[in-house]
Amino acid sequence: MSAIDDACRAYERQLSEPWRRTLSGHERVWMLTYRPESERRLRYRLSMFQTATESAGRTWRVIDVTTSFEDWLSSHEYRDAYLEDPDNLQYGALDEFAERLGEDLRSQLAQGDDNTVSALLGAASLFGLVRLSRVIQDVARHIPGRLLIFFPGTREENNYRLLDAHDGWNYLAVPIN
Repeated sequence: MSAIDDACRAYERQLSEPWRRTLSGHERVWMLTYRPESERRLRYRLSMFQTATESAGRTWRVIDVTTSFEDWLSSHEYRDAYLEDPDNLQYGALDEFAERLGEDLRSQLAQGDDNTVSALLGAASLFGLVRLSRVIQDVARHIPGRLLIFFPGTREENNYRLLDAHDGWNYLAVPIN
């Protein structure tokens, strides 16, 4: 039995709980933590989570943010300058990226309904660019069903640490483990 199998079983248990429609956006966020070195295994076995979701009578959607920064940067007017000197990104550009990411996520979340699990994949790719807590804050009130965040890191009580390296943050999301 692998850690990904265990995570899927925990996810199935969470899915079986009744869904209250009166929850705040922050309470609609589910955090599924796993060891960062298991990222490829998780991606390979992602269909298990989809099957579990659909078996529970829910709709499954994947929102993959893995290439969001590259996509944003590739079309930016100052792309070459940022690539020449990445320190220039600190002067407002990363805030601009965070705003664009929030817009994109809100747009994708709007395609679901109150029966949809929107699975956010690629959280590790945001490390050092934008805090995941900021992204969640930006989209929380726009989550129609549930937002399942595949979180490569650790959780101690309600303190999450992305990639086990970032300063943690205390969050109200529902932990799955």
